[in-house]
Amino acid sequence: MKTPDLIIRSGDGSTETLSMTFDRLSMGRSPMNDRSYPDDGGLSREHLVVERSGEAWVVRDLGSKNGTQVNGARLAAPRTLQPGDLITAGHLVLKFSTGDERESSEVVFYEGGAEEADLTSGTPSSSTVITSLKELLAQERTSSREAPVSGTIEMVTRMKALIRAGRELVGHRPLDDLYGVILDLSLEAVSANRGVLMGLEGDRLVVRALRGEGFRISAAVRDHVIEAKSSLLVRDALQDRAFSNRDSIVQHQVRSMIAVPLQTTDKVIGLIYLDSPSANREFTREDLNLLTVMANVAAIRIDHARLVEVEHTERLHKRELEQAADIQGRLLPAGAPAVAGADVMGYNVPCRTVGGDYYDFFSYADGKVAMVVADVSGKGMPASLLMSSLQARVQVLADDPANLAQLVTRLNKLTRKNCPGNRFITFFICLLDPATGELTYSNAGHSPPLLIREGGAVEMLEGNGPPLAILGSFEYEQRTIQMNIGDVLVLFSDGVTEAANADDEELGEDRLGAILQDHYADGAKEMANHVTTALAEWTSNAPFADDLTLVIARRV
Repeated sequence: MKTPDLIIRSGDGSTETLSMTFDRLSMGRSPMNDRSYPDDGGLSREHLVVERSGEAWVVRDLGSKNGTQVNGARLAAPRTLQPGDLITAGHLVLKFSTGDERESSEVVFYEGGAEEADLTSGTPSSSTVITSLKELLAQERTSSREAPVSGTIEMVTRMKALIRAGRELVGHRPLDDLYGVILDLSLEAVSANRGVLMGLEGDRLVVRALRGEGFRISAAVRDHVIEAKSSLLVRDALQDRAFSNRDSIVQHQVRSMIAVPLQTTDKVIGLIYLDSPSANREFTREDLNLLTVMANVAAIRIDHARLVEVEHTERLHKRELEQAADIQGRLLPAGAPAVAGADVMGYNVPCRTVGGDYYDFFSYADGKVAMVVADVSGKGMPASLLMSSLQARVQVLADDPANLAQLVTRLNKLTRKNCPGNRFITFFICLLDPATGELTYSNAGHSPPLLIREGGAVEMLEGNGPPLAILGSFEYEQRTIQMNIGDVLVLFSDGVTEAANADDEELGEDRLGAILQDHYADGAKEMANHVTTALAEWTSNAPFADDLTLVIARRV
């Protein structure tokens, strides 16, 4: 037996084909799933699972909020998959394929011949009716003042259908449930037997609800509905030369069909296609008009539901970021340690809610103090996660600061094993003995710190290796320099020197050095305040484009 495939189409239009050699595949927003889609607001953290059951395959919903649909029907219990079955969850569409099944549940658009040009040429056949929402609204304004008595019953029927649609769509339904409700209301309103509702995602139509199988829709019909924002009725497909020879029309005995745009005031977000095999129930112009108006009401409701989902997802994301920021803030020092013979302080501001900069202090029993500054490439949540991992490793390794070169070499090897290939970390560590002024340091690709000598001369701490996670076996070096009484050491991230003004000119090391020279006699905290004030003036108080970190130590 051939191994089946699971074809996964994501909300962004990308497609992935998985050979089903696995026994179980879980899907949802959580990274704990086998397939994780964290940006899909329609998915629950643990949404569904596809798993082997003997020789068959079963799909099971995991108690998700918005539910899972198979061929447009909500999944209430585990279901054995058949070839061609379509599973929808959130913005995902999954197809169970054995490779030789007939595409019974798929919707296929076919390109027609010259006959189908009649649909858009302005000379449709006598069986075809075309209208639009704009046309109907114009007719309503001119004809509502005087309705013929003969149309009263039909008008009442249409009004009842619209009232029921309004009542059904007014509640707070999950978006995926809403699609099915809209399709069912449409089928009932015009007594159709089969139908499909498709949403426009970018430039692709994606099945959102399905009642029936084997849909073969003319590409000319699709394009006319989407691009011309027009509704189309074919009263008798078997008599219409554009459709009468189509196998799908004959096979499913389609006699009458309607296609209408899901249209808000100014945009089309999808389409509804209905057909019927009944020779006794031929769709009418009134059916077309009714469905066109209902689709407008439904499109507005879908647009609103999407906005609600986006806002809900954004609120959750904001709350998660705030919690992450609180956790990250606790990883950084609550304050600078009290060090005999040194005045030290640290300062950090992420450019987003969370950031990738890290600084720390380590005090030792012999009176020495180690200071660390690091900068993870990138910004936001990925950078903050790598920063948290780095902080944990540094906390362990810094227990023994006897050889900083060995410490950084070990840290690099550990980081290389767990860091994604497109990420790296710049890192600087130094150890100051306030009693003697001896300063030992090792640098892994970080911006060289500045040393402001008593009197204002500025020196740069030379000596640099590659950033962490670039080369797994690099041997880092350490250097030693003397800090005299009154000298000031300034560690910083590149968010300080790369802060740009309105002309896109960076602050740079020279200007930073000049600021520090002007205030070298101040305390560490006051110097940091002068730097941040100067940065605000330089950037005209614009939000920082990168995380900003300062560590300042004066020997006193």
